Amino acid sequence: MRKSTARWRDICIGVALTGTLTVPAAAGSAYGAAVPVPRPPAAAAAPTTSAPSPSGDAFTQLSPAVATQLDAAIQQVMKDANVPGVVVALSAPGKGQYLRSFGVADKATRQRMTPVVNQRIGSVTKTFTVTALLELVDQDKLGLDDPIGKYVSGVPNGDRITLRQLAEMRSGLVSYSEDPDWFKAFSANPRRPFTPQQLLDYSFKHPVKFQPGVQFDYSNTNLILLGLVVEKAGGMPLQDFIAKNVVGPAGLRHTFLPTDAAFPRPHAQGYTNDTGQLEVATDWNPSWGWAAGAMISDLRDLRTWAKVLATGTLLTADTQKQRLDTLPTGVGNAGYGLGIFDVGGWIGHNGSLPGYETIVAYLPESQATMVVMLNTDILVDEVEPSTLFGKAITRIVSPDHVYDLPKPTEKKSPSSSPSSSAPTSSSKSASTPAPTSSSASASTPAPTSTSTPASSPPAPPFPSSSP
Repeated sequence: MRKSTARWRDICIGVALTGTLTVPAAAGSAYGAAVPVPRPPAAAAAPTTSAPSPSGDAFTQLSPAVATQLDAAIQQVMKDANVPGVVVALSAPGKGQYLRSFGVADKATRQRMTPVVNQRIGSVTKTFTVTALLELVDQDKLGLDDPIGKYVSGVPNGDRITLRQLAEMRSGLVSYSEDPDWFKAFSANPRRPFTPQQLLDYSFKHPVKFQPGVQFDYSNTNLILLGLVVEKAGGMPLQDFIAKNVVGPAGLRHTFLPTDAAFPRPHAQGYTNDTGQLEVATDWNPSWGWAAGAMISDLRDLRTWAKVLATGTLLTADTQKQRLDTLPTGVGNAGYGLGIFDVGGWIGHNGSLPGYETIVAYLPESQATMVVMLNTDILVDEVEPSTLFGKAITRIVSPDHVYDLPKPTEKKSPSSSPSSSAPTSSSKSASTPAPTSSSASASTPAPTSTSTPASSPPAPPFPSSSP
């Protein structure tokens, strides 16, 4: 099993794109394939809250020289972390844009990664679920300070835990994805479906970790509960509510919450070691993530969603203000609001599901957007590979606002926490082929690794051990 500290997963950012963007002259770099980036749909162009004017200082001009620096930094992370393929998109008004795909989408066929792949977005799903919840708040169909027990029965401390505390990750409920019995069921058959109630049952057999509001503790259980609240207050299945009230109004075309394991093409193959060996997780059933992590999207939609999420297009100004009121997490420079992170000034969310990781981030000071999509979730020294990319990229483009979610300090979990008994293991992954640029004419040799893959539950999106 991985250390409990290895479960600090999916800490991300919300992305936005504003205005017409210029493209640096180096768009045809030999390191990656440059692809024109579609403009966001008009439906998402008018936020209800005013975004700050670009200062011109927080985000660097995406010049040919900067593009070359980014190419080299991304390739180095790919090599160090044995990442098969990655897509990176950066842009800001007046600063140009950078769009590259590197490496391979399929290690067996050596098919190159492209920016047009569909992606399992993991915990970026949480931003959609919480947006749906907040829309219902704006419609006066529920209140953030309502107890969860008003909507779902059988929740430990259900008369005290509020919807706000669930969205803030301060409920004290154990994440079902920390439960050994859940992991046993998942690893025995990753293609099996789970119902929301089955997921809650894995959580509710454990005592709460702490009283509501005391501290931050990332728990997927919180979002399963909020998904059920949206269904009850919204009067329809969660996937339908999100499609009608979030995805549609945001102008998204390839984003949805699936009800099975179907994965539209084109998509990359996803590589994981979550069950204890290197496997292809492409067709695993994401139902275990449901409202917390099961959604699918693509690059164009994620860039649009970043702006909608960060500027509050779908919400009232007051509700958006509450959403962005972040509290300390104990994870580096990260704060957490209502289903949204602020990491070094970058706002949004990340996602990690077996085989895939995603960052969707927006820097309000410059109205800058960052989207990163990769086809592995294998940790590197207990750190998300997406974090390594985010850190390397932002050191170049926004050195005063670095996206960094460091390896947490080992802390003892409460005795009631299932993660407290998890033994340690090597955090390095099994060897994977070295990444190749999508514009390269031949593949490069693969670096090798002799370490053993970790065997533990797929670490939940966002941190789950006590800060």
